[in-house]
Amino acid sequence: MTDFLFFVAKTTAYRILVVVITVIITLILLGSEMDKLLTARTRAEVVEAAAQDIVQFRTLSERQAYIDDQFRLKTKDLGLDEPWHSPKKFVNTLFEVLTFNLGRSNFFTSDSGSSNVSDILIERVPKTVLLFTTSTVIIVIIGLFLGTYMAEKRGSVLDKSVSFVAVVSTSFPTFWVGMLMILLFSFTLDIFPARSTPLTSPGDPFYVVDLLYHMILPLITLVLLGFTVWSFVVRYFVSRVLDEDYIQAKRVMGIPKRKILYSHALKNAAPPILIGIVTALIASISGSFIVEAVFDWPGVGKLLYDSIIVMDIPLILGSTYVFTLIYVMTMLIADLLYAYFDPRVKMSS
Repeated sequence: MTDFLFFVAKTTAYRILVVVITVIITLILLGSEMDKLLTARTRAEVVEAAAQDIVQFRTLSERQAYIDDQFRLKTKDLGLDEPWHSPKKFVNTLFEVLTFNLGRSNFFTSDSGSSNVSDILIERVPKTVLLFTTSTVIIVIIGLFLGTYMAEKRGSVLDKSVSFVAVVSTSFPTFWVGMLMILLFSFTLDIFPARSTPLTSPGDPFYVVDLLYHMILPLITLVLLGFTVWSFVVRYFVSRVLDEDYIQAKRVMGIPKRKILYSHALKNAAPPILIGIVTALIASISGSFIVEAVFDWPGVGKLLYDSIIVMDIPLILGSTYVFTLIYVMTMLIADLLYAYFDPRVKMSS
């Protein structure tokens, strides 16, 4: 138990370090641009406030002096009078990002009208998790049964066909398959909408139904692209177990094939399959950037895509941080589960 707790502590520390390093690299890449945009936004706010102020200016120079003075005070208050790479400012910015004080978006708002980056992300994250977790669950269920059956029927027509499709499907770009699906099901057959953004507002009682309906086409696309590959992965691990001596002994004992497959072979192949499930989930969420952009699904991936186009720095930083957290937390869970099921992992660590 002590070894396992040490493994948990060490693995958690490594994952936290990955998050911090990722945020530091992102800040280094965006730091100078972030200061430029924030300075321009601050000046615009000061000018707008001066235009609405009840203070009367006798001359334009007096008005300009007032704006410059207010701008100087605001830049000092926001820390813009120091370069972005100064140690004090960099550490403060790093701390704010890590504590989810992500600032305000320059171009986007949440459904409630808030420009706070945290509010926008809170609305978008569940939709990304919903789409990619659902697709992963469906892919895993199909892959477990089909892959186990293929392992028993190695060399059959089904085994060769699924293996061929798995190899070919990995060669197709996701965005290209997505566009073909939209062309077929939206424009040719007119079954599903071309855009996956719900038409109803979040306050509508039928919003959830509308959201799920618009999720069908990207969900089908993800499942079609993933289930054959996952079946091939399960087949590989179960096939290795089926070649073990103790499985052959159980066959000699007269235990039914179905019980050997699903109660013994699949169970003993669980650790690598489990890590494969988590890895598949990570890969699918990491690919959400492209999938959500193609189908216009209102998730974090689409948000990051749009924010890069308009260079919304706070939103880019926030979305990157959220993606990193999802990735690291999922990998941490995978490591802990794998170590729990396979004691050799934590012992070797």
